[in-house]
Amino acid sequence: MTLQTLRTALAAAEEGGYAVGAFNVSSIDQAIAVLDAAEAERSPVIVQAIAGMSAYDDESRWWHRLRGLVAEYEGVPAVLHLDHGRTYDDCVRAIEHGFTSVMIDASRASGTDEPASFADNVALTRRVVEAAAPTGVSVEGELGTIGGAEAGIAGVLEEIVFADPDQAVEFVEQTGVDALAVAVGTSHGSVKFTDAAGGQRLRLGLISEIKGRLPDTFLVLHGSSSVPAEAVAAINAHGGDVRPSYGISPAQKSEGIAAGIRKINQGTDSHLAWSAALRTFLQDNPAVVEPSEQLRPAMGGFRAMVTQRMREFGSSGRA
Repeated sequence: MTLQTLRTALAAAEEGGYAVGAFNVSSIDQAIAVLDAAEAERSPVIVQAIAGMSAYDDESRWWHRLRGLVAEYEGVPAVLHLDHGRTYDDCVRAIEHGFTSVMIDASRASGTDEPASFADNVALTRRVVEAAAPTGVSVEGELGTIGGAEAGIAGVLEEIVFADPDQAVEFVEQTGVDALAVAVGTSHGSVKFTDAAGGQRLRLGLISEIKGRLPDTFLVLHGSSSVPAEAVAAINAHGGDVRPSYGISPAQKSEGIAAGIRKINQGTDSHLAWSAALRTFLQDNPAVVEPSEQLRPAMGGFRAMVTQRMREFGSSGRA
């Protein structure tokens, strides 16, 4: 087992009734933390990167090294996925660099973040599907708009425009996507909902309805981090300034999986865990200047959060 397509990974998840975690990474250290967690948990995993978002100036070199690293973990069924490709060129570059899956986010107009028309979304998504088909690369599209800010994307879209089941069927028929990210009540970023009810806002009936009408399409949940209060508190206690908020509760995500979600994106929770561990270590050890000593706790926090989510998603022990 090694690199596989998104369709292959999610077909196994569909059969087993679990979801595969898709974890955003922007450095080799983060990718190692994710892959080490997957190896220890015997879990399939989706390692995903965003165009223009990394610790490195040379995107081509970063993507090449990331692919090589993922391929080294031969016992881990892993997908290398482009998250939120905003343009056709983003997706083509990822395909050329050996990504096994790409997401084209044509639900919003590039550069303005205003909701795109259905016709424009279909046209760009279909173009990416046609480019990916000869290589066997899977494609994820998005319908509706998910609230909040997305890293690597200009602007902030606050309002959630929910996915429409009729349009979902039409969208899949016209584009041929393998997976569909549906707007069902989540929000991107580290600041999500200001009240506790925010963690219970998934429209489970909407997920079930769309899945019932698209049984052969894999549904994806974006913006689903839980924003652990303890991580936010640790960051703020050590010089940070993250506004407390409520994310999607683990219980709601489990209900979403039961309703038909097969891929769950998670960036914020592991980023919070990394930041909390790093800030705590630096304050407690002010004389330490060796980068490896500083990175070790940060990677450990990142890995622990990924491990926790794999267990919650039901993917542990599935590899």
